[in-house]
Amino acid sequence: QVQVVESGGGLVQPGGSLRLSCAASGTSFSVNYMGWYRHSPGKQRELVAELSSAGSANYADSVKGRFTISRGDVKNTQYLQMTSLRPEDTGVYVCSMGLLGDNYWGPGTQVTVSS
Repeated sequence: QVQVVESGGGLVQPGGSLRLSCAASGTSFSVNYMGWYRHSPGKQRELVAELSSAGSANYADSVKGRFTISRGDVKNTQYLQMTSLRPEDTGVYVCSMGLLGDNYWGPGTQVTVSS
């Protein structure tokens, strides 16, 4: 059974940086889609960044130039490097991995940007 787990969240001051990690286990196949989504208070889940198997990245307008999604050297791992964090970036960040037509989701990691 495929399991997805995130790590790296926490409390950071405005202007600070964090790197989120995500790993999928329980499969010998390589995922063909990687993405990060955010649940913020009072808002619907939104796409933050995504990466196709071809290496094409897509970002929400609000994070362009500040966040970078990347594939890890270890199979089925990914990272989200977040810089110049703002209070509005606060939320639960959820990792998504696409494999053989299904999407698998992690439980999420809390990111709080506050002074």
